[in-house]
Amino acid sequence: MGITTRDKIQAVKRELGFRKKVYPNLVLAKRMTQTQADRQVAIFEEILKDYEDLQQRENKQMKLF
Repeated sequence: MGITTRDKIQAVKRELGFRKKVYPNLVLAKRMTQTQADRQVAIFEEILKDYEDLQQRENKQMKLF
């Protein structure tokens, strides 16, 4: 079973949603700082952007053939 760029995008979106839901409670519980939470969310937002950019490039290549 191959894992596509689309599969990766969906996984990152799910993880981002999870982090945005859970991290505020971790910050309130002092198990994570707001800075740490913000950085972890930002990392996954950048990963998502990278995969979305890759998906666009793949789609353009498919149109050439």
